[in-house]
Amino acid sequence: MKLYDYPGVPNPRRLNIFMAEKGIEIPRFQIDLLKGEQFSPEFRAKSPNCDVPTLELDDGTCISQTNAICRYLETIHPTPPLFGTTAKEIGVIEMWNQICFTNGFQAVADLFRNGPDWFEGRGLIGPHNYEKIPALVERGRVRILNFYEDINHHLANQCYFAGNHFSAADITALVTVDFAQWAKVEIPEQHKNLHHWHALVSERPSVLSNS
Repeated sequence: MKLYDYPGVPNPRRLNIFMAEKGIEIPRFQIDLLKGEQFSPEFRAKSPNCDVPTLELDDGTCISQTNAICRYLETIHPTPPLFGTTAKEIGVIEMWNQICFTNGFQAVADLFRNGPDWFEGRGLIGPHNYEKIPALVERGRVRILNFYEDINHHLANQCYFAGNHFSAADITALVTVDFAQWAKVEIPEQHKNLHHWHALVSERPSVLSNS
């Protein structure tokens, strides 16, 4: 297998933390996003959405989208389980993973990509160019703060997003919080549960090696 990667940016970081938790090593090939290498015909043939990470299997099949790659790797490397083992665990982890991505990660992406410091005409990731919508910057900031309030409440009586075990939902949430710091949105001081959780997961070896 081969992994097309660009270390440090949020979606590849989600996958790299996931792989580190499982002890998975896959040869990596860097796609330089700043140089636009994701739009080359060769890479577009592997990743139709022109994004990383993208996993190429030994038979040439390519899987893009972070969650899809994590799901594939969970199937062939089930230990430790990061998407749960029982039907209930799988459902709860999927629920919180999606909530964190939709209400948190995408809100940060709106703020970040529609601000003045990002490339013109790249308001959305993918093969097509879309103009920025400046109004989404402030809406993104409001959405992030609402997300923080919601998850601070959720974490009041549990260590991790899906109970007492670290999961894929915690990875998505962690990368979201750190991504928001790029956009200068910090966790409000009063959200003690969220601060405690963030400090806890930030000390995991998988996170420290992919910071």
